[in-house]
Amino acid sequence: MKNNVKLARVQMNFTQQQLAEKTGVTRQTISLIEKGKYNPSLKLCLDICYALNKSLNELFWLEKGD
Repeated sequence: MKNNVKLARVQMNFTQQQLAEKTGVTRQTISLIEKGKYNPSLKLCLDICYALNKSLNELFWLEKGD
């Protein structure tokens, strides 16, 4: 799954730690999501969207064939 979490987080001037605290996960989890090495649950995706004031489509997508 591809994502724009890092871009949106930086635009909101949040650190990985701040986003982690807002979504109830560890900073390491946010780091792995941003690198595309961890596919979050739908609930976590939505929590990240709410924290960053973005829609699901703006932050997460699948490439054809993924």
